Amino acid sequence: MQDYIDLFINSFSDYWNYLVKEITTPSWTNYFYWLVGLSLLVFTLEIIKPWRKDQKVLRRDFWLDLFYLFFNFFLFSLVGYNSISNVAVAAFNDGLKSIGIENLVAIELGSLPVWSQLLIMFIIADFIQWNIHRLLHRVPRLWEFHKVHHSIKEMGFAAQFRFHFMETIIYKSLQYIPLAMLGFGIEQFFIVHMLSVFIGHLNHANLSWDYGPLKYIINNPKMHLWHHARDLPADHKYGVNYGLSLSIWDYLFGTAHVPYHDAHLELGFHGDEHYPDSFGEQLVEPFKK
Repeated sequence: MQDYIDLFINSFSDYWNYLVKEITTPSWTNYFYWLVGLSLLVFTLEIIKPWRKDQKVLRRDFWLDLFYLFFNFFLFSLVGYNSISNVAVAAFNDGLKSIGIENLVAIELGSLPVWSQLLIMFIIADFIQWNIHRLLHRVPRLWEFHKVHHSIKEMGFAAQFRFHFMETIIYKSLQYIPLAMLGFGIEQFFIVHMLSVFIGHLNHANLSWDYGPLKYIINNPKMHLWHHARDLPADHKYGVNYGLSLSIWDYLFGTAHVPYHDAHLELGFHGDEHYPDSFGEQLVEPFKK
């Protein structure tokens, strides 16, 4: 037990040191500056060629979403998620060892070329996330947390990051075992993650893109706008277009829905006029239900 307590406490200082290093020592593998750089790039594209020309550059809730960006990717990790997850993973692995399982690796992919490992990781991780995203819409308890993201009324790149911190716990928990079963043998997964962040930025951006024929493979702003539509089709009452980076899963499993393009599609969910609009209230709201 003491080992877990020490791991929990040390995780705070370890993450703080990591964060300070990220900010003070820019590099090609620096997560902090990649996030800032990609955000500025997509924000610039929104300003140069906006789809909704009447939408303000600093749109409704722009600063709220920007705060969510840094809270979910940095502050929340510092406050507790990093410590809790380190202890949970250690306890999980100790539990496996107690029943004679040294690790979960079922398929060893470490011998493959790096580019193919990254591609496989990207595809598998996105498919897992697609399924988790569907659960967030179909399971009432999880939908209460996901409502925070769907309270968005005007789309912009930073809207990607407006989500309840419990979603991080849900995604990471459900992803851990299937991804742990694959032995990739590389640490450059930030490439995959930053690619996902970039596509997510674009999906929520005020841009009129769909990538032509590639729209059937890659998620895009025009398609994702329908995911946030307030009025859902009768045959898809839980939602449509669940894809995060890839749209192919929605086309394969019949959840794709892009009947036409409407830049001013009404966003949100029924009853959102009563939903809180401040950060603190949105964090507390799901726990009230």
